Amino acid sequence: MKVFCGRANPTTGSLEWLEEDEHYDYHQEIARSSYADMLHDKDRNIKYYQGIRAAVSRVKDRGEKALVLDIGTGTGLLSMMAVTAGADFCYAVEVFKPMADAAVKIVEKNGFSDKIKVINKHSTEVTVGPDGDLPCRANILVTELFDTELIGEGALPSYEHAHRHLVQEHCEAVPHRATVYAQLVESRRMWSWNKLFPVRVQTSLGEQVIVPPSELEKCPGAPSVYDIQLNQVSSADFTILSDVLPMFSVDFSKQVSSSAACHSRQFVPLASGQAQVVLSWWDIEMDPEGKIRCTMAPFWAQTDPKELQWRDHWMQCVYFLPKEEPIVQGSPRCLVAHHDDYCVWYSLQRTSTDENEKVYQVRPVCDCQAHLLWNRPRFGEINDQDRTDQYVQALRTVLMPGTICLCVSDGSLLSVLAHHLGAEQVFTVESSVASYRLMKRIFKANHLEDKISIIKKRPELLTSADLEGKKVSLLLGEPFFTTSLLPWHNLYFWYVRTSVDQHLEPGAVVMPQAASLYAMIVEFRDLWRIRSPCGDCEGFDVHIMDDMIKQPVPQQPVHAAGSMELRRPGKSHGAVLWMEYHLTADSTVSTGLMNPLEDKGDCCWNPHCKQAVYFLSATLDPRVPLDGPQSVSYAVEFHPLTGDITMEFRLADTLN
Repeated sequence: MKVFCGRANPTTGSLEWLEEDEHYDYHQEIARSSYADMLHDKDRNIKYYQGIRAAVSRVKDRGEKALVLDIGTGTGLLSMMAVTAGADFCYAVEVFKPMADAAVKIVEKNGFSDKIKVINKHSTEVTVGPDGDLPCRANILVTELFDTELIGEGALPSYEHAHRHLVQEHCEAVPHRATVYAQLVESRRMWSWNKLFPVRVQTSLGEQVIVPPSELEKCPGAPSVYDIQLNQVSSADFTILSDVLPMFSVDFSKQVSSSAACHSRQFVPLASGQAQVVLSWWDIEMDPEGKIRCTMAPFWAQTDPKELQWRDHWMQCVYFLPKEEPIVQGSPRCLVAHHDDYCVWYSLQRTSTDENEKVYQVRPVCDCQAHLLWNRPRFGEINDQDRTDQYVQALRTVLMPGTICLCVSDGSLLSVLAHHLGAEQVFTVESSVASYRLMKRIFKANHLEDKISIIKKRPELLTSADLEGKKVSLLLGEPFFTTSLLPWHNLYFWYVRTSVDQHLEPGAVVMPQAASLYAMIVEFRDLWRIRSPCGDCEGFDVHIMDDMIKQPVPQQPVHAAGSMELRRPGKSHGAVLWMEYHLTADSTVSTGLMNPLEDKGDCCWNPHCKQAVYFLSATLDPRVPLDGPQSVSYAVEFHPLTGDITMEFRLADTLN
C-alpha cells in the first residue's frame, strides 16, 4: 500500500507530496524515535517492573484474577513484565501499526502469545464485551503515555476514557500517581529564548539600537513547553527564586479528568529578582505507598545526586511567564499552574486563590507573530550580541557607497544591520505571512517603514518591478529558513542565489560567500543510548526492535570522500555534523563547534543551533572501546534538488 506524505523541501522551501511505502516511512520514524532510549532506561524499567509485581500481588491477594490493560504497549515490554509477574492475561494496546506488528513478534519470540493479546487500535476505540476486544473490564491498568510535560501525549483523555469504559472502578494502576513540581528562577539566558532584546549596532554615526516592537514586549508568548536537559545548564545561568513547589498530582487509580484546571501554591521568595522562568519536572510513584518512585528531578533537587539517571525521552521543562515581574525576598507570592487536556502553563499572582473560587486563565496565544515564526533557539540566536557583532564586522567589509542590498532569510534582522551600516537601499524578502507581519512591526518600532522595503513573496518569484527596476549589488543571508530542520537545510540559500541571479548586477557580492559541512567523530557520554542495540531488556529478548532501528547505508555515488584520523582512544559512537558559513574570506559563522578541541576532547557547541548526529552502524557495537581502527572513512553527497544529504561513515577495519 502506498501513502502520500507531505514534506517541506528544505531546498526550495515548498511543501511537496511524495508517494511513499507506508512501512518504510514509518520504520524510519521508529528509528528516529525514543523507543531505544526507553529500553535503555534501566531506572524506568526496574521501577515499572517493581510496580507491576506489586500490583499483580495485591490483586492476587484479594483472590481475583489479574487482568491487565496495557495502553501504549510499544514493544510489549510492560505486558511481558505483567505476565512474568503472574498476571492471568494482558491486553496490550498499540495504535501505531508497525510498532504493534513488532510487539506481536516480540511477544511470540518470548513465548507469551497465549497470555498477551496485542490490539492495534487507539485505546478510545477499544471495546469491552462478548464480541469486544476485551471480554470484561481489566483490574490492572498499566500505561506509559507520558512525555517531558507529563500530559503532552494525551495521557489525561486516555486515562479518562479508560476509567469510564475499560477498567474496573477500584482498579490497580501502574504508575499509581504522578506529581508535577515547579521552581521559579530568574535567567537572562533562558528569557532570551522567549523575548527579543534590544540589539546594539556600532556604526560610523555612533551606536544604533534595534528595539523590539511593543506587541512583542506585551505578548504572553506561546504555551509550548521547551524541553531541555537542565542537568547540562550551568548554575551560573539562573538564580533560584523559590523552593521546589509540588504543584499538582494525578491519581491514575481513580477517575481522571481532562478538563481545564489550575493549582495555586503560595511561596516565600528566597531572593529578590525578576521572576521570568518556571523550571518544572515530574515524578511517578508506581505503588500507592509511594515507595517505588521514578523522578525526573535535576541534580540539585535530587535526594541522592549519585543516582541521577540520564534519559532523553523524559527531560525537564522550561516555561516562560507571560511577563517578567519583580519579586521581593520574604514577601509571599503565589505560583499558579494551569493545564488543559494537553498543555501546561504558569502565571504569578500576588495572593492565593481559593480552590473553590479560582478563575481559569485561558491558554496564552501569541499575537505578535514572533513566537509563531521563531523557535526558542532562534530567539537565543538573534539575541546573541557576539553573533550580531560578527555579522556587523563582515558587512562593513562588503558594503560600498550606493549598495543595493537584497536580504533573503526568514524574519532576519540583517536588513536592519545593512541599513544602519550605510546601504543605499535595502529590500528584504519574506515568504510567509507571519514573517511579513513581524518584520513590518519591527521596522515600524524602529522608524524604518520608509527605509527598508518588504517584498511578500517567494524569492524565486521576484520580478524587476519588486526591486523597483534596480539591480542588486549585495545578496545577503544569515542564512536561516523556518523549513530547515538539519544543519545543511539552510543551503536553500544556494537555491535562492541561483534563482535571483537575473536580478544581480555584474560583480555582485554574495554573503555568505561559501559554506562548508564539517563532521567529527565523537564519543557520547549518554546520547549513544538512543540508537544503541538493546538485545535483552530486563530478561526479555527485544532483538526485533534492534533490527527495526537500523538504517540502510546509501549506495549512491558521492561528491566528497576521505578519512578522518582518530586523535585519541575511546568509543566511536557516531559523527556530529554541522555547517559553517563563510561570510567573507576572514569571517566565518559556525553552527556547531565553537572553539578548538581541548586536550581532553571536551567540545563547546553552538547552543542556538542544532547539530546532526550520524550514529555508526548498530552492527558495530559502539560500546566496544576503539583498539584497532585508527581512522573513519566517510562519503557524502548533497542533492540540490531535494535538500537531502546521503552519507556513509565506516570504521577503517570494515572497509575491505
